[in-house]
Amino acid sequence: MRFLLLSLITHFDHGKSPAARLREVVDSAVLGEELGFDGFAVGERHERPFLSSAPPVVLSHIAAKTSTIRLWTGVTTLSLLDPVRAFEDYSTLDNLSGGRLELIVGKGNGAAQAQLFHVTVEDQWERQRESYELFRRLWREPKVTWSGKFRPALIDAETWPRPLQQPITVWHGSATSRASVELAARYGDPLFSANVTNPIEPYAELIDFYRERWAFHGHDPAAIRIGAGSAGFYVTRTSQEALDVYRPIWQARVDQFRKVGVEPVFSSIEDAVERSSALIGSPQQIIDKVHRYHERFGHEVTHLAAETEGLTEKQQRASLELFAGEVAPVLRQLKGR
Repeated sequence: MRFLLLSLITHFDHGKSPAARLREVVDSAVLGEELGFDGFAVGERHERPFLSSAPPVVLSHIAAKTSTIRLWTGVTTLSLLDPVRAFEDYSTLDNLSGGRLELIVGKGNGAAQAQLFHVTVEDQWERQRESYELFRRLWREPKVTWSGKFRPALIDAETWPRPLQQPITVWHGSATSRASVELAARYGDPLFSANVTNPIEPYAELIDFYRERWAFHGHDPAAIRIGAGSAGFYVTRTSQEALDVYRPIWQARVDQFRKVGVEPVFSSIEDAVERSSALIGSPQQIIDKVHRYHERFGHEVTHLAAETEGLTEKQQRASLELFAGEVAPVLRQLKGR
């Protein structure tokens, strides 16, 4: 199994400038490489409290500061982007990084999408599908003739620079919708389950559907690749220490949800640790949790939070070091299926 660190680059001020917060993210990626993590992912959001509106820019800076860690997006919101412009940005990044790029694409979410990009709930899935179909061809064909609904047609159009990887790996991010799962299965692409809000079963059902549609489209079952997220991350020597430190962080998130009228799925932090994908506890607890999810998902990649609001820098570093030293070596033996 491989492990990614993921940042949505949340920024709650606290006297810290956006420039300082962005530098923290780059430092987290450098630390991830030092500790042997396989990848660092930057999300894409276009509203407060996130500073992750330009993942290719952030990842390019990380590429310049690192040499081996894979560079991921989590996710690239193709429903909002011109696929030609997105290809140019990410193909350039693939070249600059020495072929270390992997993308997770998704439709995105957030209230600002309609205002900033004029993408609505009614048309976002159609935009996502159309954008991906063109995006996929751009990685594989030096010249493309294409027409669609949401951008001008292309006639024998050349895109440059060509990517270093031929082609790069593009995963499809899925939270709750079968539409993204179907798109991944149709093209024989890997699937990355968000796996953060609910208990295991709704996500497992989507993965089961993915396997069914994969077979329907005639792809080799042995070629399936699945990734999965996690709903929180903090590992310490004892489970009680992890709970004591993480409890106010979990409660703050619950309070934020309730302020906007969303009742949390899990009634307590103990319930979340027991029934959600949150990786909070001792090294053995984390190992057991990932094993349990792997038995149901058969996934080969897991993402972890690169930073957690409420943890000190010392606490976050100690957690990452413990995971890299005692958890990851055990779990790396797990294979996708």
